[in-house]
Amino acid sequence: MNVLLIYPKFPDTFWSFKHALKFIHKNSSAPPLGLLTIASMLPDRWNLRLVDMNVRKLTRRDLNWANMAMISAMTVQRDSAREVIERCKSAGVKVVAGGPLFTTEAENFTAVDHLVLNEGEITLPAFLNDMACSQPKSEYRTGEFADLQETPAPRWDLINLNDYASMSIQYSRGCPFNCDFCNVTALLGHRMRLKTSRQIITELDGLYQAGWRGGVFFVDDNLIGNKKALKEDLLPALIDWRKDKEGMTFNTEASINLADDPQLMEMMVAAGFNKVFIGIETPDESNLAECNKKQNLNRDLVADIHRIQKAGMQVQGGFIVGFDNDNSATFQRLIDFIQHSGIVTAMVGILQAPIGTQLYARLEKAGRILRNMSGDNVDGSTNIIPVMNASLLKEQYRNLLNHIYSPQVYYQRVMTFLKNYNLPKVRVHLDLKVIHDNFLAFVRSIFQLGIFGKERNQYWKLFFWTLFKKPRLFPLAIEFSIYGYHFRKINEQHIA
Repeated sequence: MNVLLIYPKFPDTFWSFKHALKFIHKNSSAPPLGLLTIASMLPDRWNLRLVDMNVRKLTRRDLNWANMAMISAMTVQRDSAREVIERCKSAGVKVVAGGPLFTTEAENFTAVDHLVLNEGEITLPAFLNDMACSQPKSEYRTGEFADLQETPAPRWDLINLNDYASMSIQYSRGCPFNCDFCNVTALLGHRMRLKTSRQIITELDGLYQAGWRGGVFFVDDNLIGNKKALKEDLLPALIDWRKDKEGMTFNTEASINLADDPQLMEMMVAAGFNKVFIGIETPDESNLAECNKKQNLNRDLVADIHRIQKAGMQVQGGFIVGFDNDNSATFQRLIDFIQHSGIVTAMVGILQAPIGTQLYARLEKAGRILRNMSGDNVDGSTNIIPVMNASLLKEQYRNLLNHIYSPQVYYQRVMTFLKNYNLPKVRVHLDLKVIHDNFLAFVRSIFQLGIFGKERNQYWKLFFWTLFKKPRLFPLAIEFSIYGYHFRKINEQHIA
């Protein structure tokens, strides 16, 4: 059996980092972890070929070689997934599909031969058994959740590591919270399911032995959902593992209650975590209550963010506008919050309702659902009828993004962060290739941003301020300058 594992193309989005990747000559921000893990569950006798369409094109030669195509995709990849399915069917290649897009929108993909949905550790073996008996069904679903201690390590050998800016691994699934707009719990449940530290070290060893020395993203939706296991098992193992390793810093996602636990923050920094994405959503208490974001209520969110920054981790923030309680004053309050907090990477989107969420069910009952959501957090679209006038909402949203990603305001925010941030005293062994790539990115930033860029005045002001006032943070200042360029390009494409 010749099997193509196909990952459809992402559009240009906030998290694609497409315009920043050009500075380091990488094709994609991260590999398709789900497909690489599924590959480890397939029969050894099968011949596998992975086509990540964010790295290279799907060719006619690929399709002629294949007996079967296995496709995984998220909602934002919907259009590309449709094109891939059509090409496969035209070439006479059977299509097997799974992942979040197909799990939530199965009825829209009737051309797929076999839908293997929900968690692959459970549904894929059933499909493979039926295939071996020549009786595969058209759809496989389960309401059960997998034991992650049975999940195999990804097949890193199927990709070229040099195509990617970072790698990805997964430690846990599930989230203990119940935000009504989030489909994580609908797909993965509330109970935290964990891999062992031995599994994670094995996966990291595989990456290290393959030559990887860059950043690794723990894709967990809330890494700190089980703090006890994190403190007693994973973090001590990571701290020990990194003692004699070059490179390998980590970033992840967590909830704001991370700020309540100094010991946990200290251990995460010692283990190599230097970035954490947190869903802030809104500083407005009534909106937090509306969306059941209880973990963010009754807090000084700016102070929480500053505590995490001072502990040695950069906070990347997710924000939402378009809640029922929003009004014209909401947008300025959000601008002020983002600036005062020093959240450089601030993703702001209009509220969308994913299928399967409490929000979707509530608004569908009220007749306020328009269509399936785009899955792109910052394209200015929404699939709900807002309480606020829709034209005013979009106008205010456009003005907000134009403001926070204008060069002057963005670079001010970078300086606010650098003043608050304590660079951890954790030793990072730098690999020569990483140093080489970073140096080339630095040189390109001088030419593209400092000489020919619209932001050249702000670039040089930050350049020299950091060089003389915070020299240890100089590489981070250049990194933020490059990120700012990407964010502005995305804003120009989608919003401005």
